[in-house]
Amino acid sequence: MKSLTKSFSLTFQQRRRGLLCILFIGFIIFVWQLGSTGLVDETPPLFASASRAMTETGNWLTPQVNGLPRFDKPPLVYWLMGIGFSIPGNVFWDPLGTWAARLPSALSTIFLMLVIGDTIMRYPPEENHFTRRTAIISVLAFAFSPLVIIWGRIAVSDALLCSTVGVCLLLKWRRYANPEGENWWSSWIFLSLAVLTKGPVALVLSGLTIFFFALFQNDFFRILKLLKIIPGLFIVFLISFPWYLLELLIEGKPFLESFFGYHNFQRFTSVVNSHGEPWWYFLIVLCIASFPFTPFLLISIRNNFCNIFKWNRRVIKKPDKSLFEFSFFWLISVFIFFTISATKLPSYWLPAIPPASILISFSLTNNVKEAFLKSLAWKLTIFVSIFFSIIFLSAELWIDLLDDPEMPNFSEELIKSFLIYKTGFIFLLIAFLGIIFSSSKIYGKLLILQAPLFLSHFLIVLPTFDLADRLRQLPLRQASELLINSKNINEPLVMVGAMKPSVHFYTNNVIVFEGRSKNALVNVSDRLKNESRRGWEGRPIHGSNSSKTTLLVIDKRSIEKPYWQGLNQKVLGEFGVYSVWRLNREDLDKRAKSLKKEGVMSTWKKPRPERF
Repeated sequence: MKSLTKSFSLTFQQRRRGLLCILFIGFIIFVWQLGSTGLVDETPPLFASASRAMTETGNWLTPQVNGLPRFDKPPLVYWLMGIGFSIPGNVFWDPLGTWAARLPSALSTIFLMLVIGDTIMRYPPEENHFTRRTAIISVLAFAFSPLVIIWGRIAVSDALLCSTVGVCLLLKWRRYANPEGENWWSSWIFLSLAVLTKGPVALVLSGLTIFFFALFQNDFFRILKLLKIIPGLFIVFLISFPWYLLELLIEGKPFLESFFGYHNFQRFTSVVNSHGEPWWYFLIVLCIASFPFTPFLLISIRNNFCNIFKWNRRVIKKPDKSLFEFSFFWLISVFIFFTISATKLPSYWLPAIPPASILISFSLTNNVKEAFLKSLAWKLTIFVSIFFSIIFLSAELWIDLLDDPEMPNFSEELIKSFLIYKTGFIFLLIAFLGIIFSSSKIYGKLLILQAPLFLSHFLIVLPTFDLADRLRQLPLRQASELLINSKNINEPLVMVGAMKPSVHFYTNNVIVFEGRSKNALVNVSDRLKNESRRGWEGRPIHGSNSSKTTLLVIDKRSIEKPYWQGLNQKVLGEFGVYSVWRLNREDLDKRAKSLKKEGVMSTWKKPRPERF
């Protein structure tokens, strides 16, 4: 049996063609036109600003945004982005700052694609001659996931966490599958990088996966011995702990309370930023994340559950054939952990998409007993594709429901661009190909249905990014440019209403951000006189080196508020829903005093864990 397995495992020379194909697809999907659009508010500009600040200040230890430390994530993603911002001439070849900021997400996603493909080609699910095809199906199922398409091209840490945890777990399984041919230490290095990407969550996800899988395989102590848990954790400690220790020594209690207290413990135990969802939330996300091939994923999940429920009669495969089961427990571990978490976000599901893609491809392997379920999954995929093609092709009936105050013409522009109709035709093409090849005996025929998704990347995904950037982000870039060109010496910059950190990124100046309430106006008045940040401090109007005016970006919803009217402002420009004003600070202070007499209090000194 051992020699038979070897005969179907591909050598490096045989794998190279598949890996080159995966590399090409990865660059087309995640690197092509990566820097053609601006940063998307609200989170990516915070990451980009912190990374650029590292290169400008030389402080590579503590991320800083808008004159304040940013403790929400460990430094690895900032370091990687900062390398891009450090390249000479960055402002010329990367004027929007998006190449440098997004490249870590894109390249880490491509690297994970290569490891997924290489793992399946090294350790095929069964004895057949279509290993490369199975590997590419799995890689495409991962890359074409709607969540991966989005987070693999934006400047946040989620894609990097997905990749570091994914590579770590695949390397751990490979060590179990082939102890003599795979080293034990590389997986721990990637786990260290995952801990430096998003903190303790990486340890929990990898630990749960190994624990559940080892119990199922009835091989618990042997797996722990093969993975060398104690030396491995020492590697993680050696690589990742120094930053946490140095940050704690330098920043002290604020770091401890913000990173561990708020961004880890409080997010897990209580709802943060109104992101509380029901327990079944990630069941919906699971279906969306693997769309339109969710039926094939559900087959694999069902098969694994059936095997578990037959505990005493369960099928335990040889180590090098157990990737299917390992992927199931990997997916289940992510589901359990983030379902228990009080705060839930779609991006939390990203670490579960690699095992989901493996389960999708392995659901197609030859097994006569599953012929009915495979046929049912194929028919359901056709049905779902037809259903969504009808939905998108009848967009005029529901398009007006898309109401975004920051993009008032979005529905009209979407119709004019024909993007929504193109999406309908892509789903129709998937259904058409599904019907034609439904009775075909072609192995790996899911590749045929994945071809339209590759086409949709050029016809739909990239043009949609361009449209959203033009409608939502271009006005902010134009307003930022006006702020830079109009700013007098020591004149403070303010943004009220919709708080967009991209304005800070594009102006590279400290911005006083406030909402649109009465308290916001009072806060702006007080902060311009009394607030102090790293590299910036408020000044009284009549003090030396001060300015009697301030530049202010305000949105239309805020302008409609009576307390923002009648301030004798000078309108310098209007861009989309935003206006740029020059305000006399004395007029602002008079309005603030009148509001205080009405009982409106200043609130800006109250602690806010996600302040920027």
